[in-house]
Amino acid sequence: MYACGLRISEAANLEVTAIDSKSGLVHVIGKGNKERQVPLPEPVLIELRRLWKTHRHPRWLCPSKRRDGPITRISLWRTFQAAARQAGIARPVSPHSLRHSYATGLLENSVDTRVVQILLGHVNISTTAGYTHLIEPARGSLKTLLDNMMRGL
Repeated sequence: MYACGLRISEAANLEVTAIDSKSGLVHVIGKGNKERQVPLPEPVLIELRRLWKTHRHPRWLCPSKRRDGPITRISLWRTFQAAARQAGIARPVSPHSLRHSYATGLLENSVDTRVVQILLGHVNISTTAGYTHLIEPARGSLKTLLDNMMRGL
């Protein structure tokens, strides 16, 4: 979710075919069935390949325990909450916090607000512009930035 700025429902419903490893993109079906392409950092692609090898489901990147569909949003929510507790995060956080962190990180590294809007699938630029008050400008290309952000996950 963090690596591509995905909503929890977008992450839960990712299909194996959504990953385009040659171009380094993920095909995302967002709110209202709107489609977008987001960059997939190389370190995350490696981890996703490793994850897939544990279950080898022909359709779902993260199948449910019964393997009859994708993982549920509640399962992702609970996993996130457990990870936050294990990491010692005391303040209230949700999986959507990852999306906010992704957007803020991009803006802090001087990625244009319009590009962030497209990556997040926001219809209105004012939704994306809400992040700008939280950032300090910096420099960096999107691909290199994302690769570095995700290294060591």
